[in-house]
Formats: sequence, C-alpha cells, structure tokens
Amino acid sequence: MRIINLIKGDIRFQFKYGFYFVYAVFTAVYLSLIFVMPQSWREKAAAIMIFSDPAAMGLFFMGAIVLLEKSERILNSLAVSPVKTGEYILSKVISLLFISVLVGIAITLPLGTKKLYASVIGTAFGSAFFTMCGLIVAAKISSLNQFLTTAVPIEIISFLPPIMYLFGYDSMFMLIHPGCIIISLISGNSKHLLLFSAILCIWLAAMYKVAHKYIQDMFQNTGGVSL
Repeated sequence: MRIINLIKGDIRFQFKYGFYFVYAVFTAVYLSLIFVMPQSWREKAAAIMIFSDPAAMGLFFMGAIVLLEKSERILNSLAVSPVKTGEYILSKVISLLFISVLVGIAITLPLGTKKLYASVIGTAFGSAFFTMCGLIVAAKISSLNQFLTTAVPIEIISFLPPIMYLFGYDSMFMLIHPGCIIISLISGNSKHLLLFSAILCIWLAAMYKVAHKYIQDMFQNTGGVSL
C-alpha cells in the first residue's frame, strides 16, 4: 500500500510540474515530424525519437525532480519516514515508466500495431534503466548545472552505440550494450525477446544495487538518520 501511495504522489508531482503537458506537446511534434518524412525513414526516426526522449526521460529529468524534492523538503520528510530506499526507487521508476510507455505507444501506434508489443517492452526497459541512471547521478548533485555536466558523458556512452547499431554497425559489444538492446526492441525486433529481456534484467539488477546505495546515502545525509 505504501508503494502505491508513493507512486500516486510521484504522478501528482509530475502532473503539477507539467510533465504530462510537456509530453503531450512533444508527442504531437514528434508525430508531425514523422509524417512529413519519407515512408522509408519513419520507423528508424520513430525508434530514435522514442529511445532518446520518452525512454530516456528519467536520465534527463531526474536531476530536476530530486532538486525540486530537496527544495520542497520532501526528501527531509521521506528520510525520517518508514519509506524504504527501494520503495523510493521503484516509485520513481514506475511513475516515469507510465509516461514513457504512454508516449511510446502514441508515437508507435500510427505506424502500425505489428511491432507494438516489442516496442512497448523496449520502452519500459529503457525507462527503468535510464531512470536508475538518473537517480544515481542525482543523488550526488547539488545543482542542475552539476547534474547536466555529469549526465553528458553518460548520454554519449548510452546513445551513440545504439544509434550506430540502428544504422547497421554491429559487433559483439553491441550484444551486451543495454542501449543497443533497448533500441532494437523499440524498433520492433522480437526475434530474441527472451534473451534480450534476460540481459536487460541483469543490467537493471546491477543498476538497482548501485542506485540503492547512492539513494540511501542521500537520505542519510538529508535526514541525518540511518534507514
């Protein structure tokens, strides 16, 4: 029940600060761009748009979210509450995953339903992965500029190989890079769905462990207590 209340609180917080409005506008813009492109470009363009924005939303916005929570003293309240570190992480992951999947479906659906299933799974995995990346970075920052500076190298490492992979560059490295697997699923590739899902689950478990350590330290430094 506590985790459900946290998720509801995060969704209300995101709605209050205009996340849903912003992504409604972005979705309309993305769809407009896709449909002015030649037919042969649309699937790749949609995959890049979904991967680099709604799927990676957590990486882009987590710094602002955590800083807003600090400024409104939400973290101070959470640090002395019964809320567990894992519940805080899962609440952020699930609430942002909800927006990401909605936007991903809205962009993919007009192109057809054949590849929708794999695309939704890829968007969900991408959202969870990048949200935990964002949490790891946000836990150690004190300003938005600091977050952006720290996030840039992560963005390059996360985004460049998948885009190269999408346009035909392939190697053994690509098979273990989470971004390459995510963009492959977003593109509708369901051929190795179980294998890809298993690899991504391993990545998510590792990211969760790191995020848990960093967020726990953030709570301790904020609230002055050991959770």
